[in-house]
Amino acid sequence: MTSYNYVVAVTPHNSTNIAGPKRLCDALYVGGTGAVNLVQYDDTAAVVPAVPAGSILPIRCLRVNETSTTATNIVALYL
Repeated sequence: MTSYNYVVAVTPHNSTNIAGPKRLCDALYVGGTGAVNLVQYDDTAAVVPAVPAGSILPIRCLRVNETSTTATNIVALYL
């Protein structure tokens, strides 16, 4: 299991990036089941459907978009 050094609560927004210590988070924790519409390092969007509650997505991303995101309690994780 990976230990993370810094966490930031994520409020999905279509233009505001995650305000963490680095440009990209190292992973996302998803507390409530649903889809996650994220913006990847190269500014392309990707929707990860049906993420189960309690999942860690090992995806480096800039932002979680509000549009199409139905998951809740999302937290950005930083190494």
